Amino acid sequence: MKRLSISILIAMMAANTFATDITVKPGPYAIEKALQQAREERRLNGTGNVTIRLTEGVYRLNQSIVVRPEDNGTKIVADGNAVVSGGVQIKGWKKQGRMYVADVPEFNGRPLEFRQLWVNGRKADRARDVADFEKMYRIRSVDKKNEILYVPAAAVKKIQGAKHAEMVLHEMWCIANLRIKNVKMQGDSAAVTFHQPESHIHFMHPWPSPMVTTDGHNSAFYLANDKALLDEPGEWYLDAKEQKVYYIPRSGENMSTADVEVPAVETLMRVEGTPDNPVKGVSFEGITFSYATWMRPSISGHAPLQAGMYMTEAYKLRPKMVRPNGDHKLDNQGWVGRPASAVSVNCAEDIDFMRCTFEHCASTGVEFHQYTKGGSISHCTIRDVGGNGILAGSFGPEAHEAHLPYSPSDSRIICTGLTISNNLITDVTNEDWGCVGIGAGFVRDIKILHNEISEVSYTGISMGWGWNQQVCSMSNNMLKGNLIHHYAKHMYDTAGIYTLGSQPHSFVEENVVRDIYSPGYAHDPNHWFYLYTDEGSSCITVRNNWTPTEKYLKNANGPCNVWENNGPAVNDSIKSKAGIEK
Repeated sequence: MKRLSISILIAMMAANTFATDITVKPGPYAIEKALQQAREERRLNGTGNVTIRLTEGVYRLNQSIVVRPEDNGTKIVADGNAVVSGGVQIKGWKKQGRMYVADVPEFNGRPLEFRQLWVNGRKADRARDVADFEKMYRIRSVDKKNEILYVPAAAVKKIQGAKHAEMVLHEMWCIANLRIKNVKMQGDSAAVTFHQPESHIHFMHPWPSPMVTTDGHNSAFYLANDKALLDEPGEWYLDAKEQKVYYIPRSGENMSTADVEVPAVETLMRVEGTPDNPVKGVSFEGITFSYATWMRPSISGHAPLQAGMYMTEAYKLRPKMVRPNGDHKLDNQGWVGRPASAVSVNCAEDIDFMRCTFEHCASTGVEFHQYTKGGSISHCTIRDVGGNGILAGSFGPEAHEAHLPYSPSDSRIICTGLTISNNLITDVTNEDWGCVGIGAGFVRDIKILHNEISEVSYTGISMGWGWNQQVCSMSNNMLKGNLIHHYAKHMYDTAGIYTLGSQPHSFVEENVVRDIYSPGYAHDPNHWFYLYTDEGSSCITVRNNWTPTEKYLKNANGPCNVWENNGPAVNDSIKSKAGIEK
């Protein structure tokens, strides 16, 4: 009798801990409802692991999907081509000369604004003054006190009186998006002023800065977002007041049947716990995340410090600040905010993304931000992304001055133990040119392994933050076996692999960096590198990396870096193994 009771108990336990599959079809709130169903299975039936299977189709969102601690242990798997989309379709195109025009629907009861548009999955160009960036005009001078840029009059002739035109200004290692307030002609020059708050921030900060040089490399710029600039196939313009969008089709595009998508939701998926109750053991497999928006540049402009981190305040120091521990004197202060991400992970442990795709996104593709432990992004494709492909870790809270070491008393804040491996990252940073393929800030014990990164506007992999050599929260990081090629498409002061700050017991090894672009408008045509350890880089071992030549920079480095066997003589076996593992 006793044995029978035990057997019955075991059977009951097994029945109540079985794995459950929930199959989902596209529909309003379909994924949210499936998560709720899984929670109820656990609550009422004691169900163990739950797999949510997304059948083929487009799952259109009107708000973020939030994965919570109540979803611990859930797998979300695509059966077929399952697309989680923040996009809205634009239909009803009517011919108007060489253009086509369509009404823009409201979204969530409000007029819809956007900065990107895709036709049949191909990104179109927001109306601009040049089709070829090599033909950009250059500024003539800068009046920081009065917040004026002087430019050739011919450059801005078309947009006199335009209400919502923007200047995209090339500034060394970043671009600035500046909303134009006024254009005043002064002979063959024009005085251009800009809206606040970006005007104040832009003219106050010293780095990066609009360049005026004696060798013809003044900062280049292009103009965007006015109907007068709409003149090339593949360009579009949104009249936000009239809620109409105009487009000039490319050859072969039939607007009566074209799939035209604009992004409406900023963050498609949030994995969000709390520091004391993190989300645990959730995985995503085979899902495509598409059409995420980012509207901050249209509302407040965009003046970044580096890697897309936009400045909220910055100014020059006179005299320079004396810093401890051997760091050179500091000539500026700055505080930054973080751009949006299509998929964001916070306060979570062991979250995995496998064979997922992140594409057609306005800003960052996917990020592990803070209070994260373990987890992986593996065998994913990140492509056609306006900003950073992948971000890992905090780049400091907004109240933290950017040049200070960051060692929070609650060390759980630091992104720890993340693995980023075997991902294809291509055509990212295609809008915010100062962003990077993979960016890691204040991180510890992370591994960036065997990724292939190409067609990026600036740097392939950036690891570290802080511009100082003081030991802080960064250590034990590994960059190994990555293949980086066709980088620096638009920006210089760059490298295939770039580091900042003190990172004890960290390694950059067995990577391949090759094939850098040579944009004619770079502020300093020779200031590019294959490997670049920048300010404060300390206690990092750089070895066995293959590059065509030994064009490296060690700028204001701290102690105990080791450089061994880097360059074209590195063994062919290392070279052949770099990139995505077969």
